[in-house]
Amino acid sequence: MAEKQFNTAGPSRPDDHYMLDPLQRIDVDEVLALIEAKRYFVLHAPRQTGKTTVLLALMQHLNTHGRYRALYANIETAQAARGNVERGIQAACSAIARSAQVYLGDARLDDWLLRGEGRAIEAEEKLSRLLAHWSQLDPAHPAVLLLDEVDALVGDTLISLLRQIRAGYAQRPQAFPQTVVLCGVRDVRDYRIHSGGGDIITGGSAFNIKAESLRLGNFSREETVACSQPDLRTVDRAGAWMQRSGINANGMNACRATRTTEQVGSRTVGVWGM
Repeated sequence: MAEKQFNTAGPSRPDDHYMLDPLQRIDVDEVLALIEAKRYFVLHAPRQTGKTTVLLALMQHLNTHGRYRALYANIETAQAARGNVERGIQAACSAIARSAQVYLGDARLDDWLLRGEGRAIEAEEKLSRLLAHWSQLDPAHPAVLLLDEVDALVGDTLISLLRQIRAGYAQRPQAFPQTVVLCGVRDVRDYRIHSGGGDIITGGSAFNIKAESLRLGNFSREETVACSQPDLRTVDRAGAWMQRSGINANGMNACRATRTTEQVGSRTVGVWGM
């Protein structure tokens, strides 16, 4: 068997890489409570801290238990469209449909998008109609959408994506995903989006349905030790490797996420921070 490696190039795999149980890095009970409550929320963290690995593990966890239909999709390809809404939204929709084929073995979204009703729908509502179609395919198992690299999108493409998700919010869960998780480097409230008309729109106004922001913490030394067990000889090598690769924005001193609260309107909600 090949020796395991430390990994920052995409999702980690337990057979190939030293890694922690991804679901130990988040509060699973809190995430499940948010999904049960039909909330939309954000998961954000610096690059190379395991966001994608966590989302994939969460998708598998939800689908294994069978109550929900969970789907992970990376929509980074829409970044190349910049502010071209037609191209950007088509790319995001294609990424979601392709992920449904890969992870769920379901080609119906691809058929709808490329050969069915979706071909004639304008970009300004194509994403919301695609998600409505997916949700209505199996209403007994509410849809949960995990969108990765959302903050890679820019300009009017990002504005359209956020507003189309917001527009369908009232139809959940029968005709829209019960939960949508937006994942990226930044919290959506920190987005400053330059529209084609020259206006600057904040993410908080374009996506004011967000219930919480969860922040994934950087790795502590203790976690580095744990992920390299039982081969403790790798710990020092791991520290040197992490410094070379820049995996931790704050070096090895950045540790677990801690939970604080912040006021959102009239409510106090939990927020993860350093």
